[in-house]
Amino acid sequence: MAASRKTGYTRRRGAVLIVALLVAALIALVLSSYLNLNLASTRMARRTFNGYGALNLSEAGAEEAVWSFNRANKGDPTAWSGWSQNGTAAWQTLPGFDFGGNTSGWVKVYVDNLNPPANVQPKVIAQSSLGAPGETPVQRMLEVTLRRRTYFANGLVARNSVVFNGASASVDSWNSDPDQDASTPAIAYSAAVRSDHGSVATNAVTNTAVLVNQANVWGFVATGGGLPQVGANGTIRGASTPANVAVDLQRVSTDFNASFDAVTAPVDGTPLLVLPAVLGVLNTQTKWRAPAIVLSGNNSLTIQGDVTLVLTTGNAATAISVTGNAGIYIPAGSSLTVYVEGDIKLAGRGLANSNVQPVSCQIWGTNGTLGGQSIDIAGNGALKTVLYAPQGDVKVNGNGDVMGSIVARNITPVGNAAFHYDESLAKRESNAPFSIAKWREITTASEIAARAPLFNF
Repeated sequence: MAASRKTGYTRRRGAVLIVALLVAALIALVLSSYLNLNLASTRMARRTFNGYGALNLSEAGAEEAVWSFNRANKGDPTAWSGWSQNGTAAWQTLPGFDFGGNTSGWVKVYVDNLNPPANVQPKVIAQSSLGAPGETPVQRMLEVTLRRRTYFANGLVARNSVVFNGASASVDSWNSDPDQDASTPAIAYSAAVRSDHGSVATNAVTNTAVLVNQANVWGFVATGGGLPQVGANGTIRGASTPANVAVDLQRVSTDFNASFDAVTAPVDGTPLLVLPAVLGVLNTQTKWRAPAIVLSGNNSLTIQGDVTLVLTTGNAATAISVTGNAGIYIPAGSSLTVYVEGDIKLAGRGLANSNVQPVSCQIWGTNGTLGGQSIDIAGNGALKTVLYAPQGDVKVNGNGDVMGSIVARNITPVGNAAFHYDESLAKRESNAPFSIAKWREITTASEIAARAPLFNF
């Protein structure tokens, strides 16, 4: 009996051991699965991190190319240093990006056109790779299309303030080139083509930055933070604004921000001690340098052909003075681009541009001192011009039509002038810096394979 009881006890103890082993195996299996899940999650998190890091690398490579474009645009001879070049293409590898945790990466950048002609948009393609030794790196690819920014994306733009001091001034717009085809005739401003895209804007944040007062803005007003001040007879409206609404808040924004890039004058041009009565040659591009434009009495300056004029009179002096019956005349088919650092005083017959498009007369203020340039324009005729003087104070005094765009430190329309913004200026490329027009990630295998040969360097 004793032996029998001992055998039964042994069997029961063996059964418990088997159960314990099964439970231990089950626990080990669960722990193993849990560890594998954690390892998989860690690997997934790491690849996600590397993916975002690689995308940032591609963006950094594209920004490097944009920087080189804009340095070259400013005349920096070292802008493309470090880039390999062949014809119009350029490429560069930027290695050695350390993300910590034994993770590093590189980015390759390819540019298809270093010096694109007007209205050609260059492309930048960036391929990046990020990973640690012993693991498959994550690669990302971006394609960025560039275009030159326009200095004249809005009508009246000021760093500080736009103040209307007339009893019935107005702002509206029209498009002189709706089909963006230079071979078709430009469209002159008229009531029939008048549009509600006139624009007044400032970077300033104070509530006195835009004083609409009694003016009628047929378009939009934007500030850096404050609300525009509108008088009893003033309006900010559009075509869809209800008749009983004087200020359409849908057409007022307080998040405007613009960059005011400095502009430098060309250093070349044929020197002239005294300007002749007729400057330029029909159907020909010419470039000239002169101290100033000083016209009085019945004197005049007539522009022939495509003329660029650099005025060398500097800060705190008058570089353009037109008084009495004098005037500057730009016949249809001719154009004038003026670079001026000194002050401007246009009175008398002022500046008469017979072309339909205001862009045919460009005035570039090159004064680099804040408030260092004074520009006074007076008259009752039609003024068609684009004026860019980011450090200057502009006063427009008269009762005529002002067509084009004005960018300055302060803008003060005095009188009852009607300002008409030419919408075609917003799509016109110039010598402005490049910006990103389109941005997309290349993700499909076919597109990646098609661009892979560009990165064999």
